Amino acid sequence: MFAQQVAAAQPLLIGLLLLWSSYSKFGKDSAEQAKRTALPRLVGEERTATAYRAVGVVEAVIALALLAPPVATVEAIAAVALATGFTGYLVYAKIVVPEASCGCLGASAKPIGQRAIARALLLLATAVAAATASTGWWSAGVLILIPEAALFVVLSAELDRYWLLPLRRLRLRITHPLSGTASDGVPLAATQRRLILSPAYRAVNGLLRSDIHDYWDDEDWRFVSYTAWYDGKPATAVFAVPHHDSTPESVRVAVVDETSGQTLYRPTVLATAG
Repeated sequence: MFAQQVAAAQPLLIGLLLLWSSYSKFGKDSAEQAKRTALPRLVGEERTATAYRAVGVVEAVIALALLAPPVATVEAIAAVALATGFTGYLVYAKIVVPEASCGCLGASAKPIGQRAIARALLLLATAVAAATASTGWWSAGVLILIPEAALFVVLSAELDRYWLLPLRRLRLRITHPLSGTASDGVPLAATQRRLILSPAYRAVNGLLRSDIHDYWDDEDWRFVSYTAWYDGKPATAVFAVPHHDSTPESVRVAVVDETSGQTLYRPTVLATAG
């Protein structure tokens, strides 16, 4: 009985996630967001924005079908096919275009990582569960979706600025910043030297208004943030420095709005000469 209630509730979660994903593909920065994905490699530069929005249309259609009565297995099967496609695309992008961002649920400068792939697999699992439902989500207890929704949040790099970064800042405030300095990881000073020598740093150096503000490691990358000023308003410059590629040209940067998190500036062609 409980398993059937869980299965019946899945279309609500999937539908809301797909609507959110679809909405993000039609924002004012959607064209720039699409260029940061692996779509230019797949469909060509001139068709990237069109393909990106076409995916958004498909997501919206499937989402509305899942959310509206009557209950039909074909809707869940379409969600399974879509989630399978998402997973395959992300694996392809991580292998072929490792610096590409996901472009899944909103603006994010982070390259595709294991969390994005795990989220796609979780979406696939929920879609498979939804295909076994015999009743509508409105007849199930939606509170059982809270743990799943929390897991989706944890796996979404696009939402880190709302919960993960505040937690990191809180940890710095309540712990001594120099405690536990012995580490087997890459020293921050070494990362900073690589960063300063990079074309990415030179491209935004005039916008920076601080030394290193925050940094964190995520899989194969170290992310370093600086406070910045762009177009007359406060912003944050986020650098992505790969652990396994020491060339200055491998460093990437994006300047994002301090409040909304939307990308304001991202150099696409970085010169190697100073």
